[in-house]
Amino acid sequence: MSDLILTAHKESVWEITLNRPDKRNAINLDMMTAFDDAITAAMRAEGVRVIVIKGLPGLFSAGIDVTAFLTMPDKYGPQWQRFMRRVTDDFQGVLTRLERIELPTIAVIEGYCLGLALELVMACDMRLVLADTKVGLPETRLGIIPDVGGTTRLTRIVGVGRAKEMIMTGAHYTAESVADWGLFNYVVADQAALQAKTDWLVNELNQAAPLAIGMAKRVIDGLGDIDRGLQLEGWAQSQLFRSEDFGEAVQSFMTKQKPNFKGK
Repeated sequence: MSDLILTAHKESVWEITLNRPDKRNAINLDMMTAFDDAITAAMRAEGVRVIVIKGLPGLFSAGIDVTAFLTMPDKYGPQWQRFMRRVTDDFQGVLTRLERIELPTIAVIEGYCLGLALELVMACDMRLVLADTKVGLPETRLGIIPDVGGTTRLTRIVGVGRAKEMIMTGAHYTAESVADWGLFNYVVADQAALQAKTDWLVNELNQAAPLAIGMAKRVIDGLGDIDRGLQLEGWAQSQLFRSEDFGEAVQSFMTKQKPNFKGK
């Protein structure tokens, strides 16, 4: 397994750690593949009752590595923007498998959790976060939308009005400032409290019957039409990736200048 993702089996817990600190754990194609492999390994491991997903101390993830767009032709061909649905399907598939695994999943978040990273944790069952963590979905500032389940899952979790605010503005928030939105199960003050709450939640889950947990998860998740939402995300993104605004946003990111969006 790639060293971009670390795994550890600790008694009943399968721990997955994002491990690209030199890039603030920004997620590229290789990291996404390694994360998918870690989920598959958790499903096959004996005695696992809970999956805990985290970053290194002080850092979860800054989101997608924008330079990953430059490597898309290597995997998807030179005309990859014309076939964006394939790219979206691959990324969505990873987080859908995470969401549908019958083991309970806990995201432990600190530092930054933006864009694709927030989409990842929204595919988890429970989310614990440090109060000063920066969270947000900044995709509209790149001329695109959250298309790896972010639009669909955020709306399901926090409701239409707050989802529109977060997605349409692309703003960053502290976890504490959105503590009452329902996005996180617990917002805590420091790392000691974060670890204590994680240990408590793992212990509580270990008291319940695994089959019952799995069935409860399937029933609850089955109440929302996630598949239709993912299809709509993919359709919208396939249009946006061919826009002039997206090209302008990527160029501006590389040159660290403010983009000049024209609505084209």
